Amino acid sequence: MAIKLVTTAAELRAEGARLLKEEGGSSLGFVPTMGALHSGHATLARTAVAANDVTAVSIFVNPIQFGDAVDLDRYPRTLEADMALLDAEGVDLVFAPSVEEVYPDGQPLVRVTSGPLGEKWEGASRPGHFDGALTVVAKLLHYGLPAGPAADGGAAAYRAYFGQKDAQQLALVRRMVADLNFPVEIVAVPTVRADDGLALSSRNRFLSAEEREAALVLSRALRLLEQRANAHEPLDLPSAVGLVRSQPLVELDYFDVVDPRTLDPLAENCQDTPFRGEGLAIIAAKVGPVRLIDNIPLDS
Repeated sequence: MAIKLVTTAAELRAEGARLLKEEGGSSLGFVPTMGALHSGHATLARTAVAANDVTAVSIFVNPIQFGDAVDLDRYPRTLEADMALLDAEGVDLVFAPSVEEVYPDGQPLVRVTSGPLGEKWEGASRPGHFDGALTVVAKLLHYGLPAGPAADGGAAAYRAYFGQKDAQQLALVRRMVADLNFPVEIVAVPTVRADDGLALSSRNRFLSAEEREAALVLSRALRLLEQRANAHEPLDLPSAVGLVRSQPLVELDYFDVVDPRTLDPLAENCQDTPFRGEGLAIIAAKVGPVRLIDNIPLDS
């Protein structure tokens, strides 16, 4: 069956219900995206398709999470190519609403507030970003909620898929779903990387060849911490920071090791004692004009 494009929330709910009934299905997977899809998004879609009877993907460039109008305007819109990629992965539905469909009364007066968890790291560098991101994710998750009972007579299972690369967004979505009792399971999908280690991102297309080469220092520094954690060695974060700062085309914003759930810096600095337990190494930097983020889980 060919992939189907819908542009309104009503169509999404109706088509989702129809497909669940036709397939005799009991689960729906939903993947929120902003389009300009790459292999990382393909992995999200593939994971959702493998685990669910029906899979829907949203493509919506959310204006209220951009602090810079220029950044919003230059965000790539590649719907035709995105549809082809998703069709190849077996996705059933693509939901590509207009701004007017999502925000029919203009800028929303009431928004989801990310709170202290959204004010640090990316939130400190991009004030208001996570309030806008959570607001649209909340709306999209409601739009995708399966309508009607599953084939077995109960409610259809509902799962939403997010990439681990956006670790802070993932943590915030999980907290929102838990704190506000959304009826959806959040599934994290590991970061997809190019062969040279660079985390896949829609922003990578804006890097020159020289800048892309320089950007590899981010993943190298993260891997250095991972190797030390796996060997139960002190992490020696300052030396990893020094490695990043040695690259002249890279302007470091932050680089730290945090609790994966709260994103607070680990209580132990891990400089002089062997690393034990669990952590998340997070990094953000500008490479030329492009801001990149990356992270890697640490588990000794």
